[in-house]
Amino acid sequence: MHFKTFNFMKKQVFILVVLLVAPLMLQAQKNNDADLKQIRQILDNQSKAWNKGDLVGFMQGYWKSKKLQFVGSKGVKYGWKATLEGYQKGYPSKEKMGILKFTILSVEKISDDAAFVIGKWHLTRKNDTPNGHFSLLWRKIKGQWLIVADHSS
Repeated sequence: MHFKTFNFMKKQVFILVVLLVAPLMLQAQKNNDADLKQIRQILDNQSKAWNKGDLVGFMQGYWKSKKLQFVGSKGVKYGWKATLEGYQKGYPSKEKMGILKFTILSVEKISDDAAFVIGKWHLTRKNDTPNGHFSLLWRKIKGQWLIVADHSS
């Protein structure tokens, strides 16, 4: 009889733990899904701004800090302003900017305030179609997801 009581209590404790932990896990998944959706939306907004010829709008997805890092074919740039100036120099007109399309290969949260994105970029212009890959490190800063490091090639 004592063994049956112990097994019954074990089952009750297990059920109680499941009932307490399951809602926490579901809430964490909802938060994760919302964060990843927000990151994808920012990337979508960036491509829309680019396709309008709006580089400042495109840059709104980046951290406005001197600590922003951008790694491209010409090396490393530090800072939001330097990154914007690099884009302005490389893409001085809407014609040079072309139409940008992102293909997201993976979006993963690393922690509650960090995420990593890998994708492809493709430009369609009158005379050519340059393309390449990118990796982005994102941080959630003051409740907003922002790119803090970009490696594009």
